[in-house]
Amino acid sequence: MINRNIELISISPLQGSLAYDVANSLRNAIFAGQFLPGERLLEQPLAETLGVSRGPVREALNQLEREGLVTTWPNRGTFVSQFSYEDLEEVFGLRLALEPLAVQQAILKANASDIANLQAKVNTMAAFVESGITEYQAAELDMGFHDLLWRASKHKRLIDIWINLQPQIWMFLLTRNISNSDFREYAVKSHQEILDAIREKDEPRAVLRINQHIHAAFNRISETYKQ
Repeated sequence: MINRNIELISISPLQGSLAYDVANSLRNAIFAGQFLPGERLLEQPLAETLGVSRGPVREALNQLEREGLVTTWPNRGTFVSQFSYEDLEEVFGLRLALEPLAVQQAILKANASDIANLQAKVNTMAAFVESGITEYQAAELDMGFHDLLWRASKHKRLIDIWINLQPQIWMFLLTRNISNSDFREYAVKSHQEILDAIREKDEPRAVLRINQHIHAAFNRISETYKQ
């Protein structure tokens, strides 16, 4: 493993755990492509790079394994996960089953602040697409919109499921081909249509739009896997 310059990120002092900060740092490094699928992660070099002991690194890797971002093999070590086409089908199958429920709950429970935050995210996405956007930025903005959407549902158990799914969805979104000419429509128009339907409390249209959106994302990522 190459000794990379990974920054230790403290997200929230309320978490009260150095392992939590290490997990965030490693998660961000994986999302940013600093560690490639199938690459082995060694505790000691990671601890030296982050300036911590091996204990928090071990705990962080356990957390990332629960999230599906890394896989530990007995007598071999811990590796960045390599997702298969079957993994893609399972994750997006869960989205198709559960995200319409999040939309329905958001229609019932979202407040003006929730709607304003969602609109601000779409506006930011549009600005990035206009000026030029990277795969990482596209994934970050996409996930940011859907995170706000699920949290607007105010459904605690649904949000817990979303939190566990997020890291794997992130990894799949990073594999999309954003250079296609139709990405502008997918990235901005599709999210805006979902938001407009929620704002207008049009449940059938909102559910239709979120289903179309998830199918489009699945098809785009599927093309990458076929290639």
